[in-house]
Amino acid sequence: MQKLDILFENEAFVAVNKPAGLLSIPDREGKEQSIRSLLREKYGNIFTVHRLDRDTSGVILFARDEATHKYLSGIFENREVEKIYQGLVQGTLPQKQGSIDLPIMEHPVKPGVMVINKHGKASLTDYEVLEELGLYSLVQFRIHTGRTHQIRVHMQSMGHSIVCDETYGDARPVFISAIKRNYKLSRTEEQERPILSRLALHSYLLHFTDAAGTAHTLEAPLPKDMRALLAQLKKWAH
Repeated sequence: MQKLDILFENEAFVAVNKPAGLLSIPDREGKEQSIRSLLREKYGNIFTVHRLDRDTSGVILFARDEATHKYLSGIFENREVEKIYQGLVQGTLPQKQGSIDLPIMEHPVKPGVMVINKHGKASLTDYEVLEELGLYSLVQFRIHTGRTHQIRVHMQSMGHSIVCDETYGDARPVFISAIKRNYKLSRTEEQERPILSRLALHSYLLHFTDAAGTAHTLEAPLPKDMRALLAQLKKWAH
């Protein structure tokens, strides 16, 4: 059984630092492990409040009783939760900060793929460039709405997709040889292994007030794979 990184727990809810590659909730077949199924083994009753894409890492929240579920779902719906993400995007953004206010809907023919469309649901993302790193930029996002794939679709609309995005970008893994000049394989390697091969998006922080009036700031540090890539980019990106 996979061990979960519990960031915070009390009688009402539990926050987990989700690893990339693990589902938030079971898929239709229900064969794969998910955060929810693992939490159910540990706590019994668990209720889904929101989701993260399979390849997105970071803070995710689950309720432990129905009343908390109703309350937390309500504050998410009413935009009373501050949701901060960090991600690596392709290229250099023309402005260091801004807002993307473009409606999103599901693609009429491709299930599970979202598109910008005037008939879609209102979607608002604020962004701020934290660091420019040659081919890539580290960007912080605050989403005011919780549309499926919101950050990914909004960044694609700007022409700066999230790194390694299979659906809205070029999906290419990141290799050191693309960053470091005169890169040579070590003697033990037959071929170069990518330094990052999953969606470079991380749910960094959730800030909200619980039903008892207590404020919570739940943070998950950037995962090891993204930190390793950032370290290499800072070293070699000029």
